[in-house]
Amino acid sequence: MTEVSLGKTGITVNKNGFGALPIQRIPQDDAVKLVRRAFERGINFFDTARSYTDSEAKLGVALKGIREQVFIATKTPSVTAAGFWNDLETSLRLLQTDYIDIYQFHNPAFCPKPGDGSGLYEAMQQAREQGKIRFIGITNHRLAVAGEAIESDLYATLQFPFSYLTTEKELELVRACAAHSMGFIAMKALAGGLINNSAAAYAYLAQFDHVLPIWGVQRENELDEFLNYIDCPPLLTAELQTVINKDRQELIGSFCRGCGYCMPCPVGIEINSCARMSLMIRRAPQAAQLTDKAQAMMKKIEDCLHCGKCKAKCPYGLDTPRLLEENYQDYREILAGKMI
Repeated sequence: MTEVSLGKTGITVNKNGFGALPIQRIPQDDAVKLVRRAFERGINFFDTARSYTDSEAKLGVALKGIREQVFIATKTPSVTAAGFWNDLETSLRLLQTDYIDIYQFHNPAFCPKPGDGSGLYEAMQQAREQGKIRFIGITNHRLAVAGEAIESDLYATLQFPFSYLTTEKELELVRACAAHSMGFIAMKALAGGLINNSAAAYAYLAQFDHVLPIWGVQRENELDEFLNYIDCPPLLTAELQTVINKDRQELIGSFCRGCGYCMPCPVGIEINSCARMSLMIRRAPQAAQLTDKAQAMMKKIEDCLHCGKCKAKCPYGLDTPRLLEENYQDYREILAGKMI
């Protein structure tokens, strides 16, 4: 079994982390069964967030009785110290624990530091002194904020999108974390569903000894793919490298990662789904993208106000309104019979 150590934390876990965002979409009994199955097969790192509706509550039930055998990471999106404490106490209660292994600022627009006036980092320090958290982490989708967090040496871990579709700039972050003995937690290792070859995704990330990928799963068959890789890890063969090269050629560039930070839309457009429809309809089961519900979702693009709010909030600097228009035009052509 391959393990990874998260920087200076001393936390050493199975190379597969469990991303608990998707379990908010399934019934509690199914979620508990999935989490327990992951644990019984060797996964011992579980990542969730205060923002993931009932994910923390489901994890709390699933991990009851085995808390000391696992590591839990969760997050606060709060921008005030008062909000921080409310989030922390809520997370502790829902997770049914008296401490959190890694407590992370959830995609802040700036890098919290002591003395910056927000009181956020000071709250983290106080929570650690009280024994309510063990290590301070940060998650982000912005290269500048992530880079600043690494250079500050204030954080034990960085969670950032990382897959074989990322660019040299993201690779620089991975290397910088290693240089600073900082743990690197890789989210979106399947690029939000655009990567459909999990073996290629796993083999690519396996090259980085200090990187912990967290796989977001909500179905038993999805979990089993990664559980099988624990015993029989895929190697980066010439065949898998060909898959990677082909995907890079098709996907690297101005594509929507589906992170959702552009939301909510003033008129209710599901931007993080609509702005990537052209890719999903070609890379995921096509029928699911052509239902009446999906068509109604895409038609909502006609109500776009072109207010620019989504573009201003995109951490990747995408021209989101243009992406919506292009995806809607392509979708209508497909409905009219265009071959894909």
